[in-house]
Amino acid sequence: MRLSELQSKTIISVVDGKNVGNIIDAEVMMDGHIESLIIESGKSFFNFNRDDNSKILWKDITKIGEDVILVNIGKK
Repeated sequence: MRLSELQSKTIISVVDGKNVGNIIDAEVMMDGHIESLIIESGKSFFNFNRDDNSKILWKDITKIGEDVILVNIGKK
C-alpha cells in the first residue's frame, strides 16, 4: 500500500469515535517498515495553541479499511 492511499483515508479513534486528523507523512525504518504516521490535526478555535502535528504509532492502528483507519488512541 502506498502512502498516498493511506492519506486518502479518514482516521478514527476507536476510544472516543472522533476524527483524529489527516495523514501528511510517515516515519519509515531502515528496513522499510512504517514506524508511525504523522498527522495534521484539524484546526479549530479551541486548539490553536496545540502542536499541529502528531504521531500515530503503527502498533496503535487497529484496522485499515477501504475508507477508514481505526486507531486505538484518545481519552479513555
